[in-house]
This record gives sequence, C-alpha cells and structure tokens, in this order.
Amino acid sequence: MITAVHLTEVSTEDATAWHAVVAASLASDLPEEPRPTFEQVHAQLTVVGRDNRRLLWLATAADGAVLGVAGLRLFTSPGQSHLAELELHVAPDRRRSGVGSHLLATAVKAAQTEQRRSLVAAAPGDGPSGAFCAAHGFRRVLALDHLLLDVAHADDAEADAEHPGYELAGWTGTVPEELAEAFAAAKNAMNDMPTGDWDYGSQTWTADRVRAMAEVLADRGDLLLTTAALRKGEVAGYTEIVIRAGETRRALQYDTVVVHAHRGHGLGLWVKAEMVRRLRAEHPGIVEIETDNAQDNTHMLAVNRRLGFRFHRSTHEYQLDLPAN
Repeated sequence: MITAVHLTEVSTEDATAWHAVVAASLASDLPEEPRPTFEQVHAQLTVVGRDNRRLLWLATAADGAVLGVAGLRLFTSPGQSHLAELELHVAPDRRRSGVGSHLLATAVKAAQTEQRRSLVAAAPGDGPSGAFCAAHGFRRVLALDHLLLDVAHADDAEADAEHPGYELAGWTGTVPEELAEAFAAAKNAMNDMPTGDWDYGSQTWTADRVRAMAEVLADRGDLLLTTAALRKGEVAGYTEIVIRAGETRRALQYDTVVVHAHRGHGLGLWVKAEMVRRLRAEHPGIVEIETDNAQDNTHMLAVNRRLGFRFHRSTHEYQLDLPAN
C-alpha cells in the first residue's frame, strides 16, 4: 500500500529521506550531473519563497519506507496565479510500481483545489521522466538546451569593449537601494523571453519584490552576483549568477536581460564577459557555469557560444491542462 503523506512541517528526518530519494533519482537519470547536497535540499524545502507557496508529500510504504517525493509550487503573483509547478522523484528501484502515479494524482487534485489551470514539470530530454509525463496526459511545450562554460577558457575579451554612454556596475546580494527601482524595471523585460507553448503568464517586478527574491536566496545560504550595464541611472541590461550554498565547482546562470530600448549594442555579451572576469577574481574555485536557453532563443544562444559555452544536455518542459474542479 502506498500512502502520500502531506508535510505541513519538514523535520530533519523528512529532509534526509527527501534528499536520499532525489539523489538516487538524479544519479539514475542524470549520472554525470552533480547531486544536490543535503543542505541545499533542506534549504529548498524549508525556506519559503515570497511569491509562491509549496505543498510537499512523501510517498511511503506500509513499513514507513519513503519511496518517492513530490513538491508542488503554487505561484501567487497576479500574472501567474493560474500556474503550478511539479517536482516528482521516485526511488529507482520502486519505479513502475504506481508510486509516481499516486504522487501525481495527489498533486493534480491539490492543484485543482487551488484553482490552477496549468501544471508544469521539467524532464531530461532523454529518459523515463518524459515518457511518464506523456503517458499521464502532459504535452511538451518547451525545449531547453543546457550549456556549460569552462570559466578558465572562456572568451572574456568583450569585457574590454567600449560602449559610449554606458558603464558597468556590480553587486553581491540585494541590489543597492539607489538602483532598486531601475533594476526592477529592467527585470520586467524578461516577459518577452521565448516560452514556446507554455502557459507561463507574466511577472511584474517591483523594488520590493527584487529585494524579497534576494532575501530568499540569502536565507538559503546562496550567493547572488549581479553585473549590470547602466545608462543615466537606468539599468539597460544585467546578468545574474548564483552560487548555491556549499557549492565548490559550478555556478548557475539566472537571468540575463537587455532592455528592449538598449538592444543591438552588444550589452548582453558585455555584462556576461565581465561576470566571467568577476568570477575568476572573486571565486576562483568556481570552474564552470551552467545556463539553459530555449532552443528558439537564437540570440542568447549565440551570445553564450561567443563566450565559449558548449552544449551539455537538454530538458523539456511539459504541461498538463487541468479542468476546473
């Protein structure tokens, strides 16, 4: 008998079991990828986001053994309140025994109760997760390429390029107060990124929301680095890198944005090249950066290839359209 246990609070024992399932699942599906540490998983489960809520379940056997885990992220900002995002992992030796289907049914019911119309999940480009999604009525809505950059051998020459009227700025953690409003305005330019057939909605960034996002990362123990191109007090473009708590090798690319009115000047390549130099100087232990781009985001893919990013793997986003409850 399989039971989905809803976690209203996450104990150390719960987090340990969750981490064990996720680590085993990723080792099976993505054997060359680094596994998350216990500290990273614990922070993800216990640090609450400012614009979303999370529902968590453990799938247990009759003897209490944890067979699988599921997390449902419920977006709460007005432009995305229709959306829920699913993370689901089953221990490799318990797959094809109904554990995943049971967890999915539980999450779907919860999403409908929360009046969500779209449930999305990510799956590696190859492997059982995509087949599981397809078998349960999900449709593929977006294809992403994951790229890796060898920091030591990246082509950072563009950091020396001249961009008259623009200047570079950088900060760690929360945006400086004098740039908060301008940075929030620049973040809103992300709303025109390619999203395929994904029912993504839109995000509205304010200075308070920008600060809140940085606080969440800090509460998890993650380090947020930002490099921006400024023009007359306006943030014309920026790039963000996150180094997760306890990470010793790989940084994650977050947003890279150039505001529409400032496109066509090479600012995206400029700020990313400067970020490479910054990582070398400030965090020499970080040897690679991982990013992902929609396969039809030809401009950003070209920018990343100029820097030296190489194809690593692919991911597909799947969406289940939910009937009204």
